[in-house]
Amino acid sequence: MNREGHLKSEQNTHSKLQHRKNWKVLAITLGACVILSACSTSNSITSDQAEQQSAEQTSNNNESSENTNQEQNPSSEASTMVTPDNFIDTLMNGSKDAIYSQFSPELKGTLTLEQFKTSADGFLESVESWEQVVDAEMNQLSELAWKDQTGTKGIRAYFSEENQIEGLSIQPLEAHEDTDAIFTKTEFQFPMKGEWFVFWGGNDVLSNYHYAHETQRYALDIVRTKEQSSYQGDATVNENYYAFGEPLYAAADGTVVEIKNDIPDNVPGVMNPEEPAGNYVVIDHGNGEYSITGHIKEGSVSVKKGDKLKQGDLIGELGNSGNSSEAHLHFQVSDGPDLFTSRSINIRWADQSQHLTRGNTVQGLPE
Repeated sequence: MNREGHLKSEQNTHSKLQHRKNWKVLAITLGACVILSACSTSNSITSDQAEQQSAEQTSNNNESSENTNQEQNPSSEASTMVTPDNFIDTLMNGSKDAIYSQFSPELKGTLTLEQFKTSADGFLESVESWEQVVDAEMNQLSELAWKDQTGTKGIRAYFSEENQIEGLSIQPLEAHEDTDAIFTKTEFQFPMKGEWFVFWGGNDVLSNYHYAHETQRYALDIVRTKEQSSYQGDATVNENYYAFGEPLYAAADGTVVEIKNDIPDNVPGVMNPEEPAGNYVVIDHGNGEYSITGHIKEGSVSVKKGDKLKQGDLIGELGNSGNSSEAHLHFQVSDGPDLFTSRSINIRWADQSQHLTRGNTVQGLPE
C-alpha cells in the first residue's frame, strides 16, 4: 500500500475505534501544548473529533436552539466547583450540570448539555471504578486521565488554572498484549542530553495516542520544559521553545540508511501533513531494528546514508519540521526503515530505572 493509502487506512481505523459502541467523543482538546503530533495524518484525537463534532453540531442545530436556555441557566447543582481532584467523583455520583457549566465556551459550542449527559450516561454504564493513569501539567493546563476497572474505557480531561474545563474526551481502549511484551534486542540510550518531559509515551492511547496505530504504537514524543512550560515569550517563534535546536545523538550503534534534511521548520501551531516525518534520520541497528528520529531542524542533519555510527554520535538538531505543532522529538524503533509500512517495536532502554511514559520527566545523557 502506498503512503497515502496507508495513512487513510490508519485514519479509518482510528475513526472506527472512536465510534465503537456509538460512544460520542465529547470534546476537542484545546491549546497548542496538547496537540503535539507525530508522523501521521491522524495526528491526534483533535482532527478526527473536529470533523465528527462539526457534523454533529450541524445535524443538531435545532436541538441546540431548544436547549440554549437550559445551558445558559443550568440547575442550582452547578454551583459546586469541579476540580481535577473531584472530577471523577462528580462525573460518577454528582452533577453533570456542574461539569458542563465549567466547559469553556469553545467546548460548549461542540455539543449541548443534553448531548453531554446522554453520552456520559451511556459511557459510564457498568463502570465500577477508575484508576488514574495521567497527571501532568504544562503550559497552564492540567491534564488528567483515567481507565476503568476493565481497562476498556478511558477519560481524559484538561483544566485551566481557573478550573475551566478546556478539553474532555471519552473513548474505548484496546490493549495489544502480544506486542506489548516484545522488546527490541538492541539496548538504546536516550538520544538527547539533560532533562526531558515525555509528552506521549506508554502502552495505551490515554498515555500515547500513537498506540492506536501499529506503525507507531511504541513511538515517543518528547519536549523540554522549564517551570511546567515548553516555551517562553511568543509562542509562534520556534527559538522560544526550549527543545528547538537541541542536539540529537545516535541512540545505539548502526548504519544510516535514510535521511531527509530540506523540509522547512513550521511556524508553531501550523503543521505540514504533506511531509509527516519532516526531516529525519533512519538508522539500521541490525536484528531487523531501525530507529526513526523525526521532526529534525532543517539543514541540521549531520550524517549521510551509509555512515557507520557509534552510540552517542551527533546526528542533527531537534526541530519543528513535518506534521508537528511545536519543537519536539519523535523517536521510535520499527522492524523496517519505512515509517508508514513497518511495525513499531517496544524499546528496550539501557536504563531500566526510568519510565518513558506520559507525564514523566526523564534524564538523558550527561550534559
